[in-house]
Amino acid sequence: MSQYFEIHPRTPQPRLIRRAVEILRDGGVIVYPTGTTYALGCAMGEKAAVDRIRQLRGLEERHHFTLACRDLSDIGSYTRLDNTAFRLLKAHVPGPYTFVLRATAEVPRRVQHTRRKTIGIRVPDHPVAQALLEALGEPLTTSTLLLPGETDPMTDPVDMRERLGRQVDAIIDAGPGGLEPSTVVDLSGERPEVIRRGAGDAHVFEG
Repeated sequence: MSQYFEIHPRTPQPRLIRRAVEILRDGGVIVYPTGTTYALGCAMGEKAAVDRIRQLRGLEERHHFTLACRDLSDIGSYTRLDNTAFRLLKAHVPGPYTFVLRATAEVPRRVQHTRRKTIGIRVPDHPVAQALLEALGEPLTTSTLLLPGETDPMTDPVDMRERLGRQVDAIIDAGPGGLEPSTVVDLSGERPEVIRRGAGDAHVFEG
């Protein structure tokens, strides 16, 4: 059975954050809040954990994973940022946006888009997610907690425990999650392109 941590959504307990990070460093898969929906996460270089997330969600090999990052300095280490992209990110992170950018060699190929060599990047606006990233010291490979055949992400941590208790290593309960995932903006081309409308204002990237 997975471990179940009830963590305060605004002032997360450091002891529980450390325990969750130990699980990540040991190659585990966790469920955690992102500020929009709950997500599945694992340490960036853990191939077996990434494969478990693929299997749990029923994802194909071409699925675009996201790296949850602490801040702009993290983003600059893992993606290629031109001046336009940097200004957009500076104005909109942390927040409910995922940005698709060209990946650097620091990003494992298994989580890049196989053909385009891009990666989704997000700086989550949630104290628990930020505490995890600060303690871990590197991005989390992450994907929305949306199970095969379902149209909405899971929102109730108690339900997650009942349904996923034997498939993940830890579930962080920080209260109910949202139903609307992040807005996804592709910044890898000549101009921004909104490829999924979700939480946040997509209009600021159009026109």
